[in-house]
Amino acid sequence: MKLLVLMLKNVRRNILRTILTSLGTIILVFVVTLVWSVLEFLDAATTEKSQNLKCIVTERWQIPSQMPFSYSKALEQFAWHGPNDEQPLDNMMTWQFYGGTIDPTKRTFDSVLFAIGLEPRKMFTMMDELDSLPPREKAELKAIADRMTEQRNGIIVGPGRLKLLKKQIGDTVKVTSFNYRGIDLEFEIMGTFPASVSRYDLSAAMNRDYLNNAMDAWARTNNKPHAMANKNMNLAWFRYPDREMFEQRADEIMNSVDFKDVPIKCETASSGISAFLEAYRDLLWGMRWLLCPAILFTLSLVIANAISISVRERQKELAVMKVLGFLPGQILILVLGEALALGILCGVVSSGGTFILVNKVFGGVAFPIAFFGAFNISPNALWWGPAVGGMTAFIGSFLPAWSARTVKVSEVFSKVT
Repeated sequence: MKLLVLMLKNVRRNILRTILTSLGTIILVFVVTLVWSVLEFLDAATTEKSQNLKCIVTERWQIPSQMPFSYSKALEQFAWHGPNDEQPLDNMMTWQFYGGTIDPTKRTFDSVLFAIGLEPRKMFTMMDELDSLPPREKAELKAIADRMTEQRNGIIVGPGRLKLLKKQIGDTVKVTSFNYRGIDLEFEIMGTFPASVSRYDLSAAMNRDYLNNAMDAWARTNNKPHAMANKNMNLAWFRYPDREMFEQRADEIMNSVDFKDVPIKCETASSGISAFLEAYRDLLWGMRWLLCPAILFTLSLVIANAISISVRERQKELAVMKVLGFLPGQILILVLGEALALGILCGVVSSGGTFILVNKVFGGVAFPIAFFGAFNISPNALWWGPAVGGMTAFIGSFLPAWSARTVKVSEVFSKVT
């Protein structure tokens, strides 16, 4: 207990040095917490599941994928119909990407609206995060989806995008399309995604029938099909109960004669995300194996420098402590304890503060690739912080503490005049 009290007093010996060392530790632990949270988030997204697999069907040789919408009917036969082929489950859906601007004279990021054309009633069984909403939020969104099914020009807009557009629920917007030239649609904003679902914060969802009917009307008016008529389906999603069924259905889809005109591929959602993240492979590798070790090394160096200066300044004091009966092991523990107390405390403050600030105050950090939207700081950060702070403090302070342990009383007092 006396050693503990002495450790805390020594930490306060040089307030300025302690503050600077603490700030360096807090900042570096903050960066490590962010990086590790991103990597854990991506690892989870690209990890294959053994049950409740999501499968994605896309065009085989082209990105972005563009398939004929007629494929949707042929793909329905590969949906899982549940036990004993009873009432089909809503475990298959299509996506059509419709992008445009509400201000064609001045196209800016704030005026862009990107919508996913789908069957509104299937959002609750097929779309990530929307399939696990709390009952109250699910009921609210289901009511909006029912309205969109009846009134096809309805649209659900993410909270972030709604704010950028400077619109509110109930407003009507006319969208001039980028990718469907001549198919300009007018939408009524019927609602927004729950604030707890960050994935679709900047996106929107529309009824696919509204887009397809508009394309049919354009063809009748112009006496020819629209340029996007045979490439207006981007993705098809399936959900299968286990890997065995996925492999069976994927093989059937890949070998079906119905999809020979535009070859397609079938893969798990995690494989698709992994392929998408391939472009970021070097960056992610560098974050994992270069950035994080460099930060940990720097943190150890910062602590080692601070403790080394402290030990050099206290040579006489350490010699006196030995004369008074302090054992070398006690002096070692004393110096190590000072560094560990500072490192662990700063780690707790940094990781805990980051967790609260990012998750509770800002609602996540924007991560707008692969429909991730935003990510939260991992709950594991609550132990990452003190572990990183403590580990780097121990590594950085061990040599200075060992030098304090081996201080020779005779050499120190021989220099005293």
